[in-house]
Amino acid sequence: MNITAIALVRRFQRTVTQRIGALDDRFLARDRPLGQARVLWEIGAAGSEVRALRARLELDSGYLSRLLRSLEADGLVVVDDGGGSDGRVRTARLTPAGLAEREELDRRSDEAATSILAPLSDRQRERLMAAMSEVERLLLASTVAVDVLDPRHPHARHCFQAYVDELARRFDGGFDPARSISADDHELRPPAGMLLVATLRAEPVGCVALKLHPGSGYVQLKRMWVDPSTRGLGLGRRLLAEAEGRAAANGLRTVRLETNRALTEAIALYRASGYREVEPFNDEPYAHHWFEKRLQEPAG
Repeated sequence: MNITAIALVRRFQRTVTQRIGALDDRFLARDRPLGQARVLWEIGAAGSEVRALRARLELDSGYLSRLLRSLEADGLVVVDDGGGSDGRVRTARLTPAGLAEREELDRRSDEAATSILAPLSDRQRERLMAAMSEVERLLLASTVAVDVLDPRHPHARHCFQAYVDELARRFDGGFDPARSISADDHELRPPAGMLLVATLRAEPVGCVALKLHPGSGYVQLKRMWVDPSTRGLGLGRRLLAEAEGRAAANGLRTVRLETNRALTEAIALYRASGYREVEPFNDEPYAHHWFEKRLQEPAG
């Protein structure tokens, strides 16, 4: 990694943490640090399961427990088992005092944001807001994790169902996966294949399946999907790159895929990623375009 880029990121972090008051033990002039204030805000008026809270904030379970205990001691939060049969599912809820404190934090946060914007000209505010929006999107992109999952995993099932639902809406005449070329569970487990699932804050936001064909020297990509909420973060390109890396790791140098003419953004992505359109290589009934990419031989 470029040492200049690393230094820039570190300088940016120092400037932001100081400007927003993250270094102050009394964040927004209240009697608690930023960590406690953020947890209080994140629990929200409806409450939150503790494990979901931990996943969203990406906090160590021990540290989150200490934060919750401190908020409980202040009478702002109660943590219970939610009344369910599974005692392991714990829920954090705000007390009336906690709701009032959250409202006060919201008010002071608005004031703090105003204090940042007020000294700037209209043009500077526009530049700052545009830059903040871009930084937020890039930080989100860097937070996405891509892992190999079993196709029966709940995250995999979620992605597959969302994929089918979207194609059914967008394809002329709908989409029936039973008519499409198969990508069954047994085909997406090693050594036959694998499934890559992308997650953001512990929630599934994308997937791509690989069907490996070692005897023929190629890999076929199936079930490529990105959640609409994360489109524009470069996740589709990243999933493609991850799939290509897995193919190369398995000694395969050709990647093939087919797609429907309705998926114009996917077609643009494949072409921009070095895929060339070829003659049909299968009888997929929903396909109008077939693509292929030859991967570079590894150095050495």
